[in-house]
Formats: sequence, C-alpha cells, structure tokens
Amino acid sequence: MNMEDQAEELRALMKDKSRDNEEYPLQSDTESRKNRKTRIITITSGKGGVGKTNVATNMAIAYGQMGKKVILIDADLGLANVNVMMNLIPQYNLYHVIRKQKRMADIILETDYGIRLVAGASGFSKIANMTEEERNSFINEMYTLSDADIIIIDTSAGVSKNVLGFVAAADEVIVVTTPEPTSITDAYGIIKIIATEVDNLNINLKMIVNRVNSSMEGKRVADRMIQIAAQFLNLKVEYLGFIYDDPVVSQSVLKQRPFIIVDPKSRAAMCLRHIVARIEKTEFHDSEGFGRFVRKLFGRDWT
Repeated sequence: MNMEDQAEELRALMKDKSRDNEEYPLQSDTESRKNRKTRIITITSGKGGVGKTNVATNMAIAYGQMGKKVILIDADLGLANVNVMMNLIPQYNLYHVIRKQKRMADIILETDYGIRLVAGASGFSKIANMTEEERNSFINEMYTLSDADIIIIDTSAGVSKNVLGFVAAADEVIVVTTPEPTSITDAYGIIKIIATEVDNLNINLKMIVNRVNSSMEGKRVADRMIQIAAQFLNLKVEYLGFIYDDPVVSQSVLKQRPFIIVDPKSRAAMCLRHIVARIEKTEFHDSEGFGRFVRKLFGRDWT
C-alpha cells in the first residue's frame, strides 16, 4: 500500500501549527440534526498496555478541537478507566443505564476538553447478560447519542464478545499495537478473529503503531502486518500512522490529563493530530446513520 511519508507530513504540520483553526472550522449550530451523519470509530487492541485508551481519549479531544461534537464511550465493561485519564469521578455509568436505574442523559459527563464522556460499566461483563426488557430500553437510550458527529468507542483489550460486537457495529475499527513482538502477535490475533468472526466483508480496518522510536520502525511493523493480513486472511488493513514514544505521555498519565492538553506541541500530540487528519481525508459513507450502529450492535447474538 502506498503511503505518504508521515515523518515529512509531521514536519510540515509542525512548521505551520497556526493552520489548524483554518482547516477545522467550527460547524454551524444551525446544521440540521436529521442530516448529521454520526461516524462511529471503535478502537481496540490485542493486548493491554499498548496505549489504546490513551489513543482513544486524545483522539476524541483532537476531534473536539476541530469543532466536532464528540462522545467518547468507555466500553471496557469490566475495567473502565477512561475517566481516570481525565481525572473524573462519575457518579453513574453504563451499568446504571443497562439496569434502567438512570437515563443516558443522566450519566453523560461534560468534560473540560470539549467532549462528552459515557463512563464504562465496571463490573458488567457482557451485553448478552441483559434481559429482553433491559436490551430494548438500552437500545432506546443509545439513540439519544445520535446528535454527535463522532462517537469513539474504547473497547476492552483482547478478544471478547463485547469487543466483537462493537467492532462489527462500527464504521471504522482501529487496532492499536506497539513494536513489541508480543503486541504484534496479539494484534494479528485479534485481526484474525475479526476476519473470521465478524460478518462484514467490507469492514474498515485500520492500524496505529504506538510508542515507536522512528517513523521507519512504525512503517516496518505496519507493512509486516498488512502483508500477513492480506496473504493469509484476505483482509485489507490500512496504516493510519505512528505515535512516537514520548515522555509527555507517561507524564500526562500521572497528571491525569490528556497529553494533547498537557503539551499540544509534543511529538505524540502532533502524531495524533496527523492521524486524525488522515481519518478525515477518508471518504465516509453512511446511508443509515446512527441507527445502523445500534441495530448491528444488538442485532446479533454475541453469547
């Protein structure tokens, strides 16, 4: 797959940071809600510890800085921690919506970063555990999120029925890996399971290589994965780009503030913005909108 040299593009971006506001003008508040197309992006990984939640959180904020209406959903239904990244303590989460104790509007958190957060349902492991009444009620509550331009879903790491459900329902799926051999192996593992378990031949699968020391390292990992997926799985995987192994990332975790906020000019932040720009350049087809996502998420037995 031909890809422009990301390092060159990053250098160009760093030379002209002032163009961000020009490229990403705020959308008109008078835009008709019925004409809005909600883009659903699921972010997943083959193993924990690769920076998936950090990528999801900062990507959501980058979209918010572009003037998009963004909702970040922490879909790790066992060990939710997106709120920790932003130093938020949610009083309620998805569990309370699923159990019909709260409405979706009651649990959505407005953040200081221009995005809204739906906190994960810690301790609730499977969507399939819902009763029919809970499922129908939850579907109706999910529709209340359809006013967003972008919904980013941070899944749990590894392979589970929940992960596959969110993967199958998304418009785009981003697999996060690192150059470590175990991470690469596990990333291929989840891609293989997606290829065999998800009934969507046109699944839009992309990859980000996190914590690289050089652009060549990221490209080398991606090229290898793309080649293997094409050869053995007959599956196309698109390389979105890399994120440098940047000290500001670990510092931001300790501060419980996203790295794109802690140091907007850091190498990691610039890489992330570049990746978002690449996603935005991808033509987006959505004839059914948010309704398609909900139907696909709940339309299959993931038990």
